[in-house]
Amino acid sequence: MTIPLSSPDITQAEIDAVTAVLRTPHLSLGPELPAFEAALAAYHQVPHAVAVSSGTAGLHLSLLTLGIGEGDEVIVPSFAFIAVANAVLHVRATPVFAEIDPVTLNLDPAAVEQAITPRTRALLIVHTFGVPADMDALQSIARRHNLALLEDACEAIGAELGQPPNARRAGSFGDLAVLGFYPNKQFTTGEGGAALARYPAHAARLRSLRNQGRSATADWLDHAEPGFNYRLSDLACALGRVQLSRIDEILALRRAAAERYNALLAAIPGLELPPLTLPACSISWFVYVVRLPEQAGRDLVRAALAARGIATGRYFAPIHLQPAWRNHPSAAAARLPITESIARRTLALPFFNRITPDQQQQVAAALRDSLRAAM
Repeated sequence: MTIPLSSPDITQAEIDAVTAVLRTPHLSLGPELPAFEAALAAYHQVPHAVAVSSGTAGLHLSLLTLGIGEGDEVIVPSFAFIAVANAVLHVRATPVFAEIDPVTLNLDPAAVEQAITPRTRALLIVHTFGVPADMDALQSIARRHNLALLEDACEAIGAELGQPPNARRAGSFGDLAVLGFYPNKQFTTGEGGAALARYPAHAARLRSLRNQGRSATADWLDHAEPGFNYRLSDLACALGRVQLSRIDEILALRRAAAERYNALLAAIPGLELPPLTLPACSISWFVYVVRLPEQAGRDLVRAALAARGIATGRYFAPIHLQPAWRNHPSAAAARLPITESIARRTLALPFFNRITPDQQQQVAAALRDSLRAAM
């Protein structure tokens, strides 16, 4: 594609950092790992960060660490990346799909409360597209029903709730929180993720599980419990440390790109744009997703854009309607008209740190032409 959907932003500083690791014997479990973890914890103002091989790995280990297992229910959105439901299934628990708010596209607290049953053990809250969820209301629900609270902040690094100087970053509210650093995210480690933890016992369990169930003081061949190889290499951690040091610049670039899109697309009839601001929060721009008019055929629009070299994405296809899930009892029980209506119309446009005004003008012109032809 002439204009990709996403593109990582790698500078010479990242290349130098990775190259420096290659000159050492410490390609894994070396000094870059705790340094990256300390930087993540400090940025989010939480006591502990545990780097892992992906955001999905972080979700899996976090659910295990919270003691979620067979017979338990975890409330999740269906308008999300499929990993949130898969991770629940991987610990033999049951995801319960709840409805979203039509503005923020995050879980609706009222719908969450209605979905709670005697088997509910946790809420898995996604900060969708970098928009912070209503954590005050969701924390209150979790406390009232004695539920664990797990944040999926994979799309939301740097997003904040509240007003300065009392603002808090997404990922600092839950019992545990998960970050993701895939190349389409605000910053990347290639593949990678992390879990943020408040409590030393949680952090110790996460570190053990990611490293084949070893305890911190055990011999390499001694294992306290069955675990996984969910480690993150020092190469990835070195890349991540430099990327995190640039996070303010990165978030500013992405916000500026979102503002340019809003200005370019505002006059297109029937096109719904994402809000640039929301009350009492700041958005970390992960993707730029518009909603097409009901009468426009999204597949036709996507094909027309692709013919002009412009990549797009269907963010998100509801989990409960996907082939992997639609025969599962949780999917059959889901009644999510808002999720389904919005998901039919969403279209992610090219969006990345270094997208240029000229590229965005090309996208806007092509989208305008494609919608005229499709309606």
